[in-house]
Amino acid sequence: MNRRSFLMTPGLLTAREAMSWQGANDRVNLAVVGVRGRGRDHIGGFIQSPNTRIAAVCDIDQTNVERAQAHAQKLGGGQPAGFADYRKLLDDKSIHAISLATPNHWHALGAVWAIQAGKDVYAEKPVSHNLREGRVLVNAARKYKRIVQTGQQSRSTPHKIEAMRLLREGVIGRVYLAKGYCYKRRLSIGHSPDGPIPPGVDYDTWLGPAPQRPFNPNRFHYNWHWFWDYGNGDIGNQGVHEMDICRWGLNLNTLPRRVISTGGKFVYQDDQETPNTQSATFDYGGVQIQFEVRGLISHPDGALALRGNNTIGNTFYGADGFLSIDANGYQIFTGENQELVKDVKVTDRIWDTQPHFDNFIAAVRSRRHEDLTCDIEQGHLSAALCHLANISYRTGRSLRFDPAKETFLNDADATKLLTREYRAPYTLPDPA
Repeated sequence: MNRRSFLMTPGLLTAREAMSWQGANDRVNLAVVGVRGRGRDHIGGFIQSPNTRIAAVCDIDQTNVERAQAHAQKLGGGQPAGFADYRKLLDDKSIHAISLATPNHWHALGAVWAIQAGKDVYAEKPVSHNLREGRVLVNAARKYKRIVQTGQQSRSTPHKIEAMRLLREGVIGRVYLAKGYCYKRRLSIGHSPDGPIPPGVDYDTWLGPAPQRPFNPNRFHYNWHWFWDYGNGDIGNQGVHEMDICRWGLNLNTLPRRVISTGGKFVYQDDQETPNTQSATFDYGGVQIQFEVRGLISHPDGALALRGNNTIGNTFYGADGFLSIDANGYQIFTGENQELVKDVKVTDRIWDTQPHFDNFIAAVRSRRHEDLTCDIEQGHLSAALCHLANISYRTGRSLRFDPAKETFLNDADATKLLTREYRAPYTLPDPA
């Protein structure tokens, strides 16, 4: 089992700029794995990437495979091969790259297997289910010299690239604090009894490295996000995007020395395990990151807007003012009177993931991971912040951390949560 055109920004390589291959034989043959929800977006996006073909789709649910094949054909991409067994897909030498849109607990394992099989990988966020997995994934990418992109598409979004550049140029002075917000309304999932496995579903493979337990529909489609065995709560679902923007704006390429996170499951009594309300603070010494999740009725923060009961974005605070940013634009306020000096609104809205897909394909062609806008190491560091916050929340205390060794200081309970018990034979190989 353990086998293996948008903003032309300097340093940002687009697929069309990098394309040097010509003819049908030079296409990037890509397989999408996990095709119920986000995976269908991957099919639609990669079909539009230059000289890229959806060669195969893979899912533990045969119905999803058939629907994905029909979806690709409808979009003009032909009918890809269908796989139920991911290992058989990896044996196919004609597949150059894998796009992973599986549940979180399969991200790192699926990516490492693909890397060992000689494939490049586009891995959805968060790239890991626990902190150790992220570092193992980085090690694998480097050892086998594979191109591994993280699905944090803000890194390829034009107005966010521009805002981060302005922060670096000192538009609000020295930045000392980055705040991330994930106020995304989540209704109660209620209670559901265990039940029969749906026809056509390979439930054992779906569980993978997670513990064996009876099938429960409330722990399956999408709601798996809210259970520790498979997901990381909304801080690791939506929140990892904003966590990444916090690090990006502060130009932090390491992990903090201390973390504290508190919260709880408020209002609803249901099957959900992860908190629906959570606050986290990360201490880097000279700068700080603060992050907040609210799944309940809330209101906007800073200059961000309420959009459909959701407030999702970031605010950066500097010596001379602050900058707020979300999917719809950014605003800069300066001076003691907080004067609005720049207000950028995205009027010609493009799907933010398409440039990110194109960037991945460009790097697959160039063979330079430096050409990626969100290389796997960036994905690991941002996911790790989510894991650190969740560990602090679950242990109920402030934790000291060694960024160089990526381990906690003198806390056995917290250190145990840096990894997991893997259900054989779905163990994680470590190339290092």
